[in-house]
Amino acid sequence: MLKNSLQDLWYFGIANIKNCFFPAIIFGSLAFSRLIAVPAIPRYDLLLLICLFTQWWMIRKGIESLDELKVITVFHLMGLTMELFKVWKGSWAYPEDALTKFGGVPLYSGFMYASVASYLCQAWRRFNLQLLNAPRRFESLVIAVLIYLNFFTHHYFYDLRWLLAV
Repeated sequence: MLKNSLQDLWYFGIANIKNCFFPAIIFGSLAFSRLIAVPAIPRYDLLLLICLFTQWWMIRKGIESLDELKVITVFHLMGLTMELFKVWKGSWAYPEDALTKFGGVPLYSGFMYASVASYLCQAWRRFNLQLLNAPRRFESLVIAVLIYLNFFTHHYFYDLRWLLAV
């Protein structure tokens, strides 16, 4: 029994290392690009190229499917939208220069959100996850919309994240 548990733990660990490939590339690149500059290319542009190349390579090698890429793209666009809003509101800034900045936000930033989608897609497939006794779709949709609305409206009204968490 202990042997089976250790094998399961080993499998789980190895699978999660695989699931984290894209997030590890992105966040590793964020860290290393602060330490090592590449001549003639702004850091934010380099990060975008690394993200695009990594995603292309993962699709080409079959690590992610085209359907998973669709999910990742939606997360990227949602993340980019949230970053644009937060930068516009002055919550944070991206001070470095880049050719690939839009509204003060470097385009690589959406990939930070996309890396979450990549992990979820990989884990969903590798672990054959299923939702059992999940809330009805309408209930899930309502709470999701309220969470995202709060993300944008808490600058103008009360911050309801604690209430929404309950």
